[in-house]
Amino acid sequence: MVRAALVTAVLSVAGSVLGLARDQALARLFGAGGETDAFLVAWTVPEFAATLLIEDGLAFALVPMFSLALARRARGVTGDPVRALVASTLPRLALAFTAAGALVAVAAPALVRALAPGLADHALAVDCTRLTATCVVSFGLAGYCSAALRAHRRFLAPAAIYVAYNTGIIAVMFVLGGRWGVRSAAAGVAVGGVLMVAAQLPSLLRRLRSHDGERPSVVADEAARPLALALFTTVLLFALCRQSQVLIERFLASGLPSGAISHLNYAQKVAQIPMTLSLMLCTVTFPVVARALADGDTVRARDRVERDVALAACLVLLGAATVVACAPQVVHLLFQRGAFTAADTAATAGVMRVYALGLLGQTVVGALARSYFSAGRASWYPFAAMAVGVLATAVVGASAVGPWGVRGIAAANAAGITVTAALLLAGMGPRSVPVRVRRVLGDLGRPLLAAAVATGAGALAADRVTGAGAGAAVSLIVGAATVGGVFAVLCPALRVRGPGTVLRSVRPVRSPSPRPVTQRHPHGRSRFRFPFRADR
Repeated sequence: MVRAALVTAVLSVAGSVLGLARDQALARLFGAGGETDAFLVAWTVPEFAATLLIEDGLAFALVPMFSLALARRARGVTGDPVRALVASTLPRLALAFTAAGALVAVAAPALVRALAPGLADHALAVDCTRLTATCVVSFGLAGYCSAALRAHRRFLAPAAIYVAYNTGIIAVMFVLGGRWGVRSAAAGVAVGGVLMVAAQLPSLLRRLRSHDGERPSVVADEAARPLALALFTTVLLFALCRQSQVLIERFLASGLPSGAISHLNYAQKVAQIPMTLSLMLCTVTFPVVARALADGDTVRARDRVERDVALAACLVLLGAATVVACAPQVVHLLFQRGAFTAADTAATAGVMRVYALGLLGQTVVGALARSYFSAGRASWYPFAAMAVGVLATAVVGASAVGPWGVRGIAAANAAGITVTAALLLAGMGPRSVPVRVRRVLGDLGRPLLAAAVATGAGALAADRVTGAGAGAAVSLIVGAATVGGVFAVLCPALRVRGPGTVLRSVRPVRSPSPRPVTQRHPHGRSRFRFPFRADR
């Protein structure tokens, strides 16, 4: 587990760094004007596909299914349940991915008109959307491979997919940017998606071939098929609803002056880095929670989730404090060159500070949503909670975009995702892993207070250094160091649980009693069946 967490951390950081390099290349080559806005509307397709097919949707459904198949294999059922699961699900899903990708390509003009009715260059956005539509197929296959490998406790290849993806985009932009313009970025998405699959396929084939001597049974279990369909439906609806916040943001921003969508995009990409890094532990431990519930051990699952939320909150709040305190310096160093001007830096930094206010909510949603689906059963509550949050985003955004422009849109995002996080936490218990809500609230509140104080201290230090004539790099170093130092001092004083228990938190949680304390989860193994009969 420690090795898996470290591997995932290193490759996640590498993928995030390359993601920044990709955004830097986009800003340098094409700036923050109407052409970039057109591409970013098309960028909605890979953003949705990544959430639905890699990060949330398929993973929430498939990791528990593969975990239960592995548990059945360990109990010695006839045949190989894992290969049977692949045989019964992959062909159907691949066909669905292909059909969805073709539909997006055909409906690109209507899709662009619906996403950004006020966009200046409609034709360019349509061309880019048709190029990015290929990622529906490649991301779907990549997400399937990732879920299967993580359930097998193989994390190297899944963690490397965004390294391959961003490398492909950057390479294509620099090779074709002079001839194709911003369309080269959309072509890079297509190439990067293929590289994501190629990075994982050899490892998955080795896992499946390791049981070549066993003959899989793929006889369909008709009684289980509706439950599997309900599981996929609830998971995908939740992920779709979560990502629809981006649709609201771009719809509202399309009516603002050119560059508004670009400023919002650059701010989000930088601000989301702390959230991505904070959730990497949850990615590693999600199969652990799913396997614990498959074995009926709710105590181990509960302790695992509580520790994950505590550590993730600590990490994201430290990152969010740094982002808010040093936003102008970060944007200046990352993007202010080429076609990206000082005015773009000021606008992006202002949006980024507001957007960062919702990072804790984003992290809590990401951590707790996994818990709702870790038992491998359908759950409509996360979708309902996310729908309420999206409604809040739409209402607040429509009210705030007039007086505050793009900052009002960022504030609406933060408000909506915070509402969803509160609802998900309130619903934990019989619907999910039965965490102790008061304990989780304490784990969130204490580092939040420390982060607030650290943000003020870091912003003051960075501003004073800038006022003294120092460059953006020196100001950023001083501000970030101040944030980190104040946060590190306050965490022990406030008894924050997280930073001091990193190594312990990635070890399997054991019950204090001599024998493991297990309970049958009310919606766990006894009621879940796969769409095949591997043991009959």
